[in-house]
Amino acid sequence: MRAARAEGPDPVRPGGIGPWRFVVWFGLVSLLADFVYEGARSVTGPLLASLGASALVVGVVTGAGEAAALVLRLVSGPLADRTRRFWGLSIGGYALTVLSVPLLGVAGVLWAACVLVIAERVGKAVRSPAKDTLLSHATAATGRGRGFAVHEAMDQVGALVGPLTVAGVLALSGNAYGPALGVLAAPGAAVLALLFWLRARVPDPEAYERQATATPAPAPDGPVPAGALPAARPPDGRLPAAFWSYAAFTATTTAGFTTFGVLSYHLVQRHLMTTAWVPVLYAAAMAVDAVAALATGWLYDRIGPRVLAVLPVLGAAVPALAFTHTVAPAVAGSLVWGAATGIQESTLRATVADLVPSPRRATAYGVFAGVVGGASLVGGALTGALYGYSVPLLITVVAAIQALALALLAVTRGTDTRRPRP
Repeated sequence: MRAARAEGPDPVRPGGIGPWRFVVWFGLVSLLADFVYEGARSVTGPLLASLGASALVVGVVTGAGEAAALVLRLVSGPLADRTRRFWGLSIGGYALTVLSVPLLGVAGVLWAACVLVIAERVGKAVRSPAKDTLLSHATAATGRGRGFAVHEAMDQVGALVGPLTVAGVLALSGNAYGPALGVLAAPGAAVLALLFWLRARVPDPEAYERQATATPAPAPDGPVPAGALPAARPPDGRLPAAFWSYAAFTATTTAGFTTFGVLSYHLVQRHLMTTAWVPVLYAAAMAVDAVAALATGWLYDRIGPRVLAVLPVLGAAVPALAFTHTVAPAVAGSLVWGAATGIQESTLRATVADLVPSPRRATAYGVFAGVVGGASLVGGALTGALYGYSVPLLITVVAAIQALALALLAVTRGTDTRRPRP
């Protein structure tokens, strides 16, 4: 799973764009897309509450949205591998997202808002396996951890600007959701324009990986870092056993992860923060997300997946801090949530790319996301239900789930010894 060297000249430049430039351009696409949908997600909890939703409804809808964004990749991942239409699926998924968000601001009734929240996440399901596969080809030349981390950091610039924009419009409009979400149509249009341009310049990003693997970096001497996962290539085309162990760990830690919808519901309903300030906090969490992605991506390229042990620890800390009745710990819990999200969105994806060879990679991303999606639905419903019943019980249950996730990670690492030489 060792990545090719990031130093030196770009190994191949389809359309005149080297692998690092491709990562950056795709990062700009994600930056603009995050401007749109993270701006909307930053106020999903208060928006649904304003239409009459309870904490349980918010938890179920946001959890179902995350599940849709993940479980449906069981279809979109194999579809991408079978058709090889990675660009078409990416563009279609982004289009669904950027159309759903402005409509959410004028939905007016709870059921319509719930449908649009889930529709936006379906757009993510359609595009993500194809998008991650396109990105994985370029990161074969830049280094998996660093490439995905830089992409995620750019992602979070949009996740910072979007919520701040929504917060500003809410403050100016007297908490009117229509104008606040309507302004997000402009960056949405830019997403589609940039995608069409990038597809025209680089129609075949797999050329990056073909060239990188044709001129591999020298093999390391001696044992690889403890915890490194091997990129197995089963002869019958099945996904590697290490992939399934890794998916089990990720599903478990996700089942004990609180959604921001429930966090923001708590902040507003307990009068710890006004609605207009919730997107500002979300933006701060996204800034922490970017820093965590860069830090763990850098460490991943050096010490392997054992860096992921920090994820269950952060997941357990979130409810213990966030669901208090004072502002400072609640804010701290939201920032810890941001750090955990950064690891989920970057280093977890990088590991999948290293575990599975290119011909089955979109399928692997789809299956992986589907497994985790079921856990997201469980996590959203569990935290929403327990929040309304007993916060101390919620904290205890989440801590127990994250302890199990740590044990599963240890078992997964214990089955791996050496990284295969190129």
